[in-house]
Amino acid sequence: MIIDMTEAHAINSFSRSESLKDVYGLIWLLVPIFTPVLGILIGVLVIVWLERQISAGIQQRIGPEYAGPLGILQALADGTKLLFKEDLLPSRGDIRLFSIGPSIAVISILLSYSVIPFGYRLVLADLSIGVFLWIAISSIAPIGLLMSGYGSNNKYSFLGGLRAAAQSISYEIPLTPCVLSISLLSNSSSTVDIIEAQSKYGFWGWNLWRQPIGFTVFLISSLAECERLPFDLPEAEEELVAGYQTEYSGIKFGLFYVASYLNLLVSSLFVTILYLGGWNLSIPYIFIPELFGINEVGGVFGTTIDIFITLAKAYLFLFIPITTRWTLPRMRMDQLLNLGWKFLLPISLGNLLLTTSSQLLSL
Repeated sequence: MIIDMTEAHAINSFSRSESLKDVYGLIWLLVPIFTPVLGILIGVLVIVWLERQISAGIQQRIGPEYAGPLGILQALADGTKLLFKEDLLPSRGDIRLFSIGPSIAVISILLSYSVIPFGYRLVLADLSIGVFLWIAISSIAPIGLLMSGYGSNNKYSFLGGLRAAAQSISYEIPLTPCVLSISLLSNSSSTVDIIEAQSKYGFWGWNLWRQPIGFTVFLISSLAECERLPFDLPEAEEELVAGYQTEYSGIKFGLFYVASYLNLLVSSLFVTILYLGGWNLSIPYIFIPELFGINEVGGVFGTTIDIFITLAKAYLFLFIPITTRWTLPRMRMDQLLNLGWKFLLPISLGNLLLTTSSQLLSL
């Protein structure tokens, strides 16, 4: 059977076009996956830079200035350095637990971003149990820390892992009634519905004004969840060298470092969603599109404004955990547990009771 040259060229061009379509399809499949991850990592780099600059200002020193303009590439340089460092393994440790621990810590926190709305209809999964899914997922991270401490075959690391698990349990319990109170006020556990419930009354409809006790408890509990000072007992350098990450080096140590800042950003975003109105500025910004000759705030422009407002609120809130790091002394372990069980838990339960009573009386 003789095939004409024109037919052969047509077959080749058709097969090339089909392969290109497959490649483009694969790229478009991966874009929605890697775009949020890339955005989250850029957000973490910004937090690291902000913390270093604010800390330098508090301590009256210069801070990072050589890596990029104003030292903005310093975190990227540190990450690259860790990437090329040798990955050391403990000779008598449990290698599987030692290797899986950092991955569990990072993945469990990354999953929390799936229920965070950055704008109207700009959320990966608008679930009816969104806020409680976040609490459930965030409770997995201490398991990774405990595995890391146990797998290191090091007493300091194991004590750090135990402290991380005890601290997480102690402060997730008071945090949950605060979230439940917000759900009762909003008649929903969806993160999008909670924001829209606050937008009905403008600036004074923020849950910050309706739930001041819950906001205070949530703030303290989220600081403890993120293991920030004065609650950084799992990695207290004066007592435990570096806690559960003592035996880690290279990229695995970098994963713990990234996980701590990912968790800090998640907590700030959830404070923005639950108490600060989310993407709603609650101040008229109609004059902004008029400057550009746009009649309605919608489409790409409206989405950009929503993302900017959400991130601006989250990063402004980050000043609190950053400044407390250089302001408050570290607590003892018994003080930490007493604060969680004897003070925050009864206060959060009382706040939940008051919220439930007010909702029943308003029916």
